[in-house]
Amino acid sequence: MNDGDRTHVEGLETLVGDWEMQVKFPGMDEPAGGASVSFDWMPGGPFLVERWEIPDVPEAPDGLAVIGWDEGRATLLQHYFDTRGVARVYEMRLEDGVWMLERTKEDFSPLEFSQRYTGRFSEDGSRIDGTWEIAHNHETWEKDFDLSYVRKG
Repeated sequence: MNDGDRTHVEGLETLVGDWEMQVKFPGMDEPAGGASVSFDWMPGGPFLVERWEIPDVPEAPDGLAVIGWDEGRATLLQHYFDTRGVARVYEMRLEDGVWMLERTKEDFSPLEFSQRYTGRFSEDGSRIDGTWEIAHNHETWEKDFDLSYVRKG
């Protein structure tokens, strides 16, 4: 990894490790637990690999994502793939204790709706509490579901 790549991705280190995900869809009384996610550096490279499994929520897919710096867009990107066959690209920011993902531009898959996630880290970094939002018309945002991460160990 060269020094330029390292500068752009050094903030991602805060995600590295194993987490439990808690998903709460509208109308659910309690968040569904039992989902797991891990973030690990790709060997020898400047990319962070995210893998998740959500066994207790059938409508939520398992998947993986690759996160890294895109020089052309001058931003971090998350390349997302899941067990439904969905592939998407999210622009990503991770700064001042806030993790943001946003998909508002067409990529290699159709942009039928816009999405964004905003997660806030706890002071000790052991938890991220966030919400996914959706804009069916690409302009009016509404809550889709809550997604929190709790660091294991």
